[in-house]
Amino acid sequence: MSSTTPYGEPRSSSPRFLPPDPGVTAPYRLTPGLALRVGVLGAVALAVFAVLLVRLWSLQVLSGEKYLNAAQSNQLRSIRLEAPRGPIIDRNGKVIVENVPGTAVKLWVGDLPAKGRFDVIRRLAAVLDLPPLSLARAVDEGLADPLTPITVKTAVHEEQIAYLYEHQAEFPGVQIQQTYLRDYRYQATAAQILGYVGEISGAELKRKAKDGYVLGDKIGKSGIEARFDEYLRGATGLAQIRVDSLGQPQSRLELRRDPRPGNAVRLTLDLGLQRTAEKALRFGIETARENDSFYANGGAIVALDPRDGAVLAMASYPTFKPSVYVGRVDPKKLAPLLDADAAKEANYPGLNRATQVEYPPGSTWKPVTALAAMQEHLLEPYESIRCTPRAEYGLDKQVFRNWDPYVNRPMALPEAMATSCDTYFYDVGYRFYTSGVQRWSRMQDWASIFGFGGVTGLDIGGESDGLVPTPGWRKKTFTSDWDRAWNPGDSIQLAIGQKDVTVTPLQMARFYAMIANGGKLVTPYVVSEVDTPAANAQRSVVLRRFAPDPPRDAGVDGEALSVIREGLYSATHSVNGTSSGVFSTYPVPIAGKTGTAEKVVPIPGYPPDHLEDQSWWCGYGPADDARIVVCAVIENGGHGSTAAAPAALKVFEQFFGVKAPAPILVETD
Repeated sequence: MSSTTPYGEPRSSSPRFLPPDPGVTAPYRLTPGLALRVGVLGAVALAVFAVLLVRLWSLQVLSGEKYLNAAQSNQLRSIRLEAPRGPIIDRNGKVIVENVPGTAVKLWVGDLPAKGRFDVIRRLAAVLDLPPLSLARAVDEGLADPLTPITVKTAVHEEQIAYLYEHQAEFPGVQIQQTYLRDYRYQATAAQILGYVGEISGAELKRKAKDGYVLGDKIGKSGIEARFDEYLRGATGLAQIRVDSLGQPQSRLELRRDPRPGNAVRLTLDLGLQRTAEKALRFGIETARENDSFYANGGAIVALDPRDGAVLAMASYPTFKPSVYVGRVDPKKLAPLLDADAAKEANYPGLNRATQVEYPPGSTWKPVTALAAMQEHLLEPYESIRCTPRAEYGLDKQVFRNWDPYVNRPMALPEAMATSCDTYFYDVGYRFYTSGVQRWSRMQDWASIFGFGGVTGLDIGGESDGLVPTPGWRKKTFTSDWDRAWNPGDSIQLAIGQKDVTVTPLQMARFYAMIANGGKLVTPYVVSEVDTPAANAQRSVVLRRFAPDPPRDAGVDGEALSVIREGLYSATHSVNGTSSGVFSTYPVPIAGKTGTAEKVVPIPGYPPDHLEDQSWWCGYGPADDARIVVCAVIENGGHGSTAAAPAALKVFEQFFGVKAPAPILVETD
């Protein structure tokens, strides 16, 4: 067969395109299976189009206004306007802390380019003299909320501001805003009480987001600034500004809501007395060094109103300036407050030694022993006990010595208190031990009633408990049978405020306030009220008063208290009184007690168990109608009469406005 195809290939003899399939008789017909598949496919297609239609309707009709606002937000940016923080004032209205205007550089993280972000960060860090890696970390944290700016730096130099304005195109998202910087007028005065302010951290934001705080807000970090932040912070304002696609301003700032300044917090502190107490503390340290206590290096002074617990002064040394946290932060200046090694080298200036550091109380504890013994009927007020140079107790005849090796005569309690006879109080402590196991903890029980072994309830917090050792405490604390046992020496040394017992200066001041006011235990407080900020010579209005807690009756017999007060007055006025050389010639009658407490202090070149004397003095005045209680401790300061007592005298001089003749410093307990 010849081919008629163009290339001569053989043509198929079949007229069909495909060979016949015997299983298909009518391939062009719609079978039931095919119809089902087509129907399902059509239903799916209709469902998809229905969902798309509903979604489009939702976006355009139901949520149209929402997305319109979002689109407009790309052009209008809301800016929170910082409120001026409220001032902190003393009891007489003198300003201690206020604000000064400053300039802040802020960065809208969302405006940074996706590519080349770190280049912008690096250039900005170079202009502002910041570590680029720390700024990069701040930017990474800010990515979680890109519509809230982060504060890059406050208190920026004018040259830096001018450069950023001239090169705005090189720094997308950078804005310069006015801010307020905390101004601590008197530098380090009351630093531990006032605290400081800083930018809110991520952890703080999680806790306080419900209260309206946002990233970049300033918040009190410690002290008054932290505890009363809700009153001091005020309410932020709101403004809007039009920006382009790069985040650069295209219009003036339009005010939408004025910021509301924070309120004023009024303290119970007397600014003049506070500054005097801090100077007196340094004077006490210098005096101790002049008297061969070369390692005197810190301490605290507390002044209370014994009638209601108002804190009139609270000094701690060494100290710091809260301004180191303000504006251009210097890492070297912050190191003693943030770095453990630097803090140790500087003797921990961030600690409030009046409330956070525990000291052995020494002989200032003897009124506790005497009151407890009289309450337990183990001691009669005018019972005669011989004061000797030494005493022996126990089967092993352990020797306990008196600080004065030349005394050997019988004494009643007032004279024993005045001369601070150790062997007198050894005898009293031994009575607690020998009167039976059930009384081994009775002195400690009364100490607890007097406020020791727990916080005083100070309104700014940050207190240590101290320690009043008991037989139960020894069993829980130690492992060997000897250490776990409560021995005669434990009661004897506790009676003179030595060995394991520790207190804070505020606890001790509170106890002496109880003696002065007739047996009422007060709750110390620092903040008295919150006032509206005074402006344009207008008088402030009290918004809230913080009434002190009512004094609590300690349940002490009045006659017992009278004997203690007699002894404390003799200690400052009798010939053999331990601080009579300091207070006997002062025109205002002062009553009080010295203390010299041994404490293990690690000093280079000395054995690890080296002991240094902590110098104490606690008392009140006037002796017959107390208006102020003063308690002073000088770390490693030697005898209470030669360091702490002269420091306390300076506070009394300021409070009463009466100068004292030159004191006669004699080394006594």
